[in-house]
Amino acid sequence: MDQQIRVLVVDDDEPHAEAVAESLARVGYECVVATSGREGLRLIEEQTFEIIITDLIMGGIGGLEILSKAKRELPDAEVVILTGHGTIKTAVTAMQAGATTYLTKPLDIGELRTVVDKASERQRLARSNIELQKQLNEKFGFEGVIGNSPAMHTVVARLRQIAPTSASVLITGESGTGKELVAKALHNNSPRRYKPFVTLNCAALSDNILESELFGHVKGAFTGADRERKGWFEHANGGTLFMDEVGDIPIGTQVKLLRALESGEIVRVGTNDPINVNVRLISATNRDLGSAIASGAFRQDLYHRLKVVSVKLPPLRERREDIDLLIDHFLKEHTASHAKKITSITPAARRILRQYSWPGNVRELKNVIESMVVIDYDGVLDLDDLTEDLQTGAASLPGDRHDGVDHFIGKSLEEIEKHYITETLKLTAGNREEAAKLLGIGERTLYRKIKEYSG
Repeated sequence: MDQQIRVLVVDDDEPHAEAVAESLARVGYECVVATSGREGLRLIEEQTFEIIITDLIMGGIGGLEILSKAKRELPDAEVVILTGHGTIKTAVTAMQAGATTYLTKPLDIGELRTVVDKASERQRLARSNIELQKQLNEKFGFEGVIGNSPAMHTVVARLRQIAPTSASVLITGESGTGKELVAKALHNNSPRRYKPFVTLNCAALSDNILESELFGHVKGAFTGADRERKGWFEHANGGTLFMDEVGDIPIGTQVKLLRALESGEIVRVGTNDPINVNVRLISATNRDLGSAIASGAFRQDLYHRLKVVSVKLPPLRERREDIDLLIDHFLKEHTASHAKKITSITPAARRILRQYSWPGNVRELKNVIESMVVIDYDGVLDLDDLTEDLQTGAASLPGDRHDGVDHFIGKSLEEIEKHYITETLKLTAGNREEAAKLLGIGERTLYRKIKEYSG
C-alpha cells in the first residue's frame, strides 16, 4: 500500500480485538488496539486514525460514545460498528449518527477487509482532493504562506517536505517575517491537523513561570498555586506546540525541556510523577542561537534537538517580487474584516509600497494595508491613505514629481503611449494581464503594442 492507513480497533474482548487487528495488518494496515472504551477515547484524543472499528456494546463506555468522540476529534475518519444480531437496531442508529457501516458478529474476515479497503480508498481519494484543492486555492503559496519569488519557492518546497512528518522544526528569520504563520501551515498540513495547535511565547518569562506554563503544576507547588493546572505540553497532546522566541528560554528550563523532548514525558511542578505526551514541537527565534551557544546562554544539545529540520524565512526586502501579491491578499482580507468596499489601489500607491524598505517585514505591510483600508473614504486606496511615514518617504522618491502634462510637451503620441506601457509593465513586475487592466486595454492590444515598440 503506497500510503499506510492507520486503523484503531476498540473492543473489550481482547482476543477478538487482536484477531481483527492482525487480519488487517497482514494486508498492510497499521493497526492500534484499545481493549476498553476509555482507552479508545484516550487514543482518539492523542493520535490520528483514518479508520476506527469499534464494538457497539462494551463495559462502561460503548461504541456510540466512541463514534461521538471520533466525529468531534477526527471528523474525516470512517467509523465501522461491530454488533451482535440482537443490537442491529442500535447499529442503524449509529449509522444515522455518522458511522460508515456496521458488521455483525461473528465477523467474516473477507467482509471486514472489503469494508476497510473501500473506506481506505475513500480516505486516499479525500487526501488527493485536499491536496488538489490546496493547489487550486493558493496558486502562489502554501496554506497562506504567500510568495512567488525564488526565495519563497524554496521555502514552500521545504514546507511541503516537512509537513507530513513529526520532526521538530526550528524556524528562523527577522521579526515580522511570518514564523507563526509557517508553524500553523506545517500543523494544518500534517496528520495532526485535527489535534490542538498551541502557541507559547517564551519571551520575558522567568524560569518558574515558564516551567509552569510548559509542564503545569500541582496544587501547593508554589505560592499562589491554589489549584492543579495543566501545562501547554498536555494541552497540545496529540498535536503541535509552537514555542516562539525560543532563544529567550532561561538556561534552567532548557535542561527540563530537553529531557521532555528526549523522553516524551513531562513532570508537573511540585511532583515527581511523569506524564506521557505525544507532541510535535515547532520553535522559532529571531536571535542568533550560534552566538547564544558560544556565550553559554543556550544549550548546544537542546539546539540540535530543536533543529532536526530548519526553515529560514527571508526578509521582505529580499523578496520584493512578492509585495504586490501580499498587498492584494491583505487588501482582500482587511476589506472583508472591516466591511469596507474598496475597488482598487492606485499605481502610485503601489509604487510607494513596493519601494519601501519594510524593516518590520510582512507584519508591517499587513498593518499598513489595514490602516489604509480603515481610513479610506472613496473606495480607492491612494497616496492620501498611506501612513504618515510612508507619505514622508514618498515625497522624496525620484521620479514622482513631474511637471504634470508639461512633462510630455513636444513628444509624439507614440512616445507617450510607449512611456506609459513601459512604466505600467515595471509597476506590475512584467505581469501583462495586470498591466492591461491598469491601462484599460485588452491583453491582445497590449501584446501588439509591445511588439510594435520593441521592433
